[in-house]
Amino acid sequence: MSLPFVPFDAERDLDWIALTDALARAHELPKAEVADSFLYRGQDTLLNRAAWIDGLGSLVKTATIFPGNAEHGLPAVNGGVTLYSDKTGVAEALLDFHLVTKWKTAGDSLLAARRLARPGSRRILVMGAGTVAASLIEAYGAAFPEARFEIWNRTSEKAVALAERYGASVAEDLPEAVGRADIVTSATMSTTPILHGEWLRPGQHVDLIGAYRPDMREADDAAMARARVFVDSYDTTLEHIGELIEPMKSGAIGRADVVADYYELAAFERVPEDITLFKNGGGAHLDLMTSRYILDAWKG
Repeated sequence: MSLPFVPFDAERDLDWIALTDALARAHELPKAEVADSFLYRGQDTLLNRAAWIDGLGSLVKTATIFPGNAEHGLPAVNGGVTLYSDKTGVAEALLDFHLVTKWKTAGDSLLAARRLARPGSRRILVMGAGTVAASLIEAYGAAFPEARFEIWNRTSEKAVALAERYGASVAEDLPEAVGRADIVTSATMSTTPILHGEWLRPGQHVDLIGAYRPDMREADDAAMARARVFVDSYDTTLEHIGELIEPMKSGAIGRADVVADYYELAAFERVPEDITLFKNGGGAHLDLMTSRYILDAWKG
């Protein structure tokens, strides 16, 4: 019997709110076991991420990162996702890599925003204009249907194109755009801070996605120090991403200043005048949770 393949167009069966509810429920299960492995050939990378959650199953997500693919008109990042039964270990399905990554990444951030951002948020600033930025507009639009979106990007042409696609506006002055936003969500590839704490005001929610290596960060020390900081997983953020490594090294924040991760979801509570900051670090366990939700929705 051939293994079912869940294609990208299966997203027509998916719902952002239902996904975040599924992620919340999955974090009530025993803590995930995760493992990553990397193979390199020059600038090319083969990454395998594995996760196992008792009661949910196991998953292996393979990603190939080939920076030179642009010359061939191909995405730089590709891969595949295999989901396995928790009861028998039998492979249940192959899932489209880009489908899982899109919904995992934006859904991860949306779960935090639903708990930490103002429920009636009307202005959302998206920093970045790539594939992830587009998915953030879709996800945040589902939870904050009255919100207006602004897009800022270093390359204005990309911001204009994305704004036209979603009926958003383009932010030309970043400090002013940050100041008027209720939610700031950032998905850039920056290695030096582009979001400054002096621009923030009480009551805002900040969502940081882009940094995933020790030499990457999007927010400066002042932003981290002014905010109540939350993460999706201690294991994938504290010692792995510059967003946390650098401010803890400088003394801007300490380990105790990181309030909670998703395994302490009850602590994700909004205090009206506080600035909240969430670091989306990802991880194979979130791919597993998302893949299980996708497969169930597709089969249903």
